Amino acid sequence: MKAARALLPALLAPVMVAAGLSGCAPASPGAAASDGTSRASGTLTVFAAASLKGTFTRLAGEFERRHPGATVMLNFAGSSDLATQISQGAPADVFASADTRTMGRVSDAGLLRGQATGFASNVLEIAVPPDNPASVSSFGDLSRQGMKVVVCASQVPCGAAAETAEREAGVALTPVSEESSVADVLGKVVSGEADAGLVYATDVKSAGGKVRGIPFPQARKAVVTYPIAAIAESRQQELADAFIALVTSNEGQQTLQDAGFGAPPSASAGPEGSSGQ
Repeated sequence: MKAARALLPALLAPVMVAAGLSGCAPASPGAAASDGTSRASGTLTVFAAASLKGTFTRLAGEFERRHPGATVMLNFAGSSDLATQISQGAPADVFASADTRTMGRVSDAGLLRGQATGFASNVLEIAVPPDNPASVSSFGDLSRQGMKVVVCASQVPCGAAAETAEREAGVALTPVSEESSVADVLGKVVSGEADAGLVYATDVKSAGGKVRGIPFPQARKAVVTYPIAAIAESRQQELADAFIALVTSNEGQQTLQDAGFGAPPSASAGPEGSSGQ
C-alpha cells in the first residue's frame, strides 16, 4: 500500500498516511480489471475538510489499492481555507467541503466541473475534557461567566453552525478563541486550554476517550451537509470521478457512517442550495 504523498508544505496542510479498507467493491469509472482494480493512473489531489481526515485517509488507501498506478495526495484544512486555496490556483482535482455554502464559493467562481453531490451530514456536539471540570451539561452552560469556550471562526462551516445554535438557544457565547478548523477547536479541549469546544459529533467519536461529548437539542437546527465535486481544471478527470464514486458508493457511505457521519439529506446537494446551517 502506498502512502498518500505530501503536498507543498508552504501552501498546504499536512497529509495523513492512507490506510486501506477491505472487502469493498471497485469504483465504477476507469478501466477495471477482473480483480476489481483499474489501470487508470496518475496523482490525484483531494482537498477535504479537516473533519474528514479519518474517513478520507481510509478511503484514499482503498482507492490506491483499486488503482495500483494512482497516488492520492490529501490536503486537510478548514473548508474556507481550502476554498481560498483553490480560488488562488492551488492544484486540486477534488474538493470535499463541510458545507454547501463554502462549496458555493468555488462553484460561483466557475471552478467546478458539474454539480457538487451531497455525501454526508454532521451535527455539533459540546466537547469537554473527560472529567468535565466545568460541569457543562447544556448549551446554556457555555455562556456562564468565566467559562473558557472555543469555537470555529464564523467563516468556517462549524463556526456558522455554532452561530445557528446560539440563535436557536437564545444564548450569546463569548469564546476565548475562534479557530480556523474544527480540528484546532478539538485540540484546545484535548490540551486543557478550554473548558469546552463546539465540534462535530464525528470529532468527539474519533477522539476516543480524550474528550467527552455532550449532545444538545439546538444542534439539530444546525445540521451541515458535506458536498463533493471535481475541479474544472483537473488533469485527472477519470480518477476524480472514480474517487467521488467511491465516496458516494455503499462502501464509502458505510465508512462514513462508521465514523459517525449521517446520510446526506438528499441524493444530490447542489452548491447553491441550503447550507443546512
